[in-house]
Amino acid sequence: MAFGTRVWSFGKLLILFAALVGTYGLFAAASMRLALRAREVEVPNFIERTVSEAGTMAAAQTLTIRVDEAKRPDPKIPVDHVAAQEPAPGSTAREQRSVRVWLSAGPRASKVPTLTGEPERVASARLTQDGFQIGAVSEIRSQTYPPDVVVAQDPVGDQSADKVSLLVNRGEQGVSYVMPDLIGVSGERAAEILREQGFRVAVVGSMPYPGVAAGVVLRQNPRAGFQVAPGEPISLEVSR
Repeated sequence: MAFGTRVWSFGKLLILFAALVGTYGLFAAASMRLALRAREVEVPNFIERTVSEAGTMAAAQTLTIRVDEAKRPDPKIPVDHVAAQEPAPGSTAREQRSVRVWLSAGPRASKVPTLTGEPERVASARLTQDGFQIGAVSEIRSQTYPPDVVVAQDPVGDQSADKVSLLVNRGEQGVSYVMPDLIGVSGERAAEILREQGFRVAVVGSMPYPGVAAGVVLRQNPRAGFQVAPGEPISLEVSR
């Protein structure tokens, strides 16, 4: 067989092989796309359904329901019925996916509730559940009120508004001191004064220091200028 004929035959085999590979790739891609579509289902419309009804409908489509803790005010949908969902009705979702739903809290309260004296967490949850927006949250520090309690609100209770701002007591901030510079003073005397203020003081002896009498502070921790609170440890290194 002539060399040219052999080359031509080999070329035809390569073309045939490439065509087969291309055809296989197209069929594989099409099969994968069909398989993916086969695992997708249409999301039902859960709006105005109870959680039990929505769960049954979701199970029929191999989906699950996840109820959000926050309820949404809705004057048209009864309390504890689905008011919103995600993904939206009619969209497609993969099997076994959970659909997030929000339940209706019923019509929004027309008057702002009185929140003074309530813990901030409870007040915030109550406002959200009643359909009010939480505005600015300001803080004070006082011993007059318990910590993290609402001490004032704007507007006050029984007023009409869309947004409510809160004033919350964070409790009195603990007493702190500025660490003094104790280098060069008597270690025992400094430790005595600090212990009277509630600090935990350790006096550690060091090597003799030329020209410095025994018991004089050479180093301190924390250093001068640092903020310290009663009960915190303080270490003083003194000469011997």
